[in-house]
Amino acid sequence: MRAAVDDFAAAHHAATERWCVALSGGADSLALTAAAAACRPTVALVVDHGLQPGSAEVADTAREQAIGLGCVDARVLRVEVGGTGGPEAAARTARYAALDGARDGAPVLVAHTLDDQAETVLLGLGRGSGARSIAGMRPHDPPWGRPLLGVRRADTLAACAELGLLPWSDPHNADPRFTRVRLRGEVLPLLEDVLGGGVAQALARTAVALREDTDTLDALADRALATLRTGAGREARLDAHELAALPAGLRGRVIRRWLLDGGAGGLTDGQIRAVDRLAAQRRGRGGVAVGSAERRQRLFADRAGPALVLRTEPV
Repeated sequence: MRAAVDDFAAAHHAATERWCVALSGGADSLALTAAAAACRPTVALVVDHGLQPGSAEVADTAREQAIGLGCVDARVLRVEVGGTGGPEAAARTARYAALDGARDGAPVLVAHTLDDQAETVLLGLGRGSGARSIAGMRPHDPPWGRPLLGVRRADTLAACAELGLLPWSDPHNADPRFTRVRLRGEVLPLLEDVLGGGVAQALARTAVALREDTDTLDALADRALATLRTGAGREARLDAHELAALPAGLRGRVIRRWLLDGGAGGLTDGQIRAVDRLAAQRRGRGGVAVGSAERRQRLFADRAGPALVLRTEPV
């Protein structure tokens, strides 16, 4: 744990005087908190979602453990979880909003491990949304940092045992109603058995390679977008002829960024490919409906002569 955190600090936060750590009370975040507090002054942020009986006691125990591990401060953040996007997504949204509001400008370390990364890659693979969805989590995605992406979950459990810590076991992590739980308990063990081991590490390596490729292609797409786009925001027009001449791997990225900058949200691979086909047509034929980040309106990509344009309609 110490080696992973020290390496992360040297690579990404050499000049940072203090940081925060997101602490749930589970083995991964307890081990991370211990290593982070030994590296530099650390504030533990404990989010109480209030979704389970006794959650307040679990949060208070985690706060006390953080102080015992040498944190300079430990705070419990009590949140209300909404219902948008399902229970897991709603809890995640509330948690990250609370952490962002409490970090006081400092970076926040979160305890995702190599096993979490492998599960994330499998989830993305199942969605079939392209390289971006299976590129996994970034080690450094300011203000969030993930020092343990190269560390196995078994090692965090061993670290807690070595330190004499009793981690909290979230019952949700054993509930087969959640897809990630079944991946962890059924799919990954089966793959390890069939393929002879090392699957989690291989999936994590795949994420690193794809993330590097994706970052390179995104940078090239940003340069292409700057030459193809006129105007800004929703008024921006995209040169359809020049867009169609780009390689397919760049076209999709250019279209995605153009749509996002114009107010799109929740984009799917199918929508981006439909807009790509629109660039090859001479006229719009009704345009392509894409998700809008704003309520009470529909957003369309359409042809206007030689350009792709965005237009809206009220819901």
